Amino acid sequence: MTTGDIRPRSGDDNTRFRLTVVDQALRLFAEKGYEATTVDEIAEAAGISRRTFFRQFRSKEDVIFADHESQLAQAAEFLAGEPGDPWETVCEAVVQVFERFTQWREIAARRYQVVRRVPALREREIVTVFRYERLFTDYLRDRLPEVPDLARVQYTAAVTATHNYLLRRMVRGESDAGAADLRVELAAIPRGTPRRPVDELVLAVFPRDTPPRQVADLVARKLGSL
Repeated sequence: MTTGDIRPRSGDDNTRFRLTVVDQALRLFAEKGYEATTVDEIAEAAGISRRTFFRQFRSKEDVIFADHESQLAQAAEFLAGEPGDPWETVCEAVVQVFERFTQWREIAARRYQVVRRVPALREREIVTVFRYERLFTDYLRDRLPEVPDLARVQYTAAVTATHNYLLRRMVRGESDAGAADLRVELAAIPRGTPRRPVDELVLAVFPRDTPPRQVADLVARKLGSL
């Protein structure tokens, strides 16, 4: 163990510990390059031993996306404990992710700069985004089984893309959009509707000589009153 080796604790302390390592790793990646930076250099910069590093992270690549693991875990915990409207719950989970990234803005900005230079990391980022979408889609499948699956998938893809768009603009210094702005954009995304039962039929009878336009108007008015 190195002198002054920092041992992770549980809960929030462990999250802060991991973020400290992530921060130091991203700083080194930005200064020296991803490939040129070693695990030993990251451990030394973070004040931990090589063994402690590997207890928390499997590789250099894992360090870059470590805060996403915390984000996913917190989002899953929120979804599991929220009994409200499922569509609103997904939106609130997305907003909470955004707010935490706002608190860690420097880390998010550093990661953006590192990831955009390394193709393998860009691929890992795509997989990470999909994990958020899958988490939200699985939640909606459980809570809203009557909604068509395509509608659920389209919704979670849209809310995730909206979050990522605003986050990237923020880390690039192109926008100061906050959680309130994200909520406005998420509220505008269409939500799925339940399927109509297959045996629900509407039968209309009209005289043969009824003009087609009148038939259409009458049907529209009747269906609107059901």
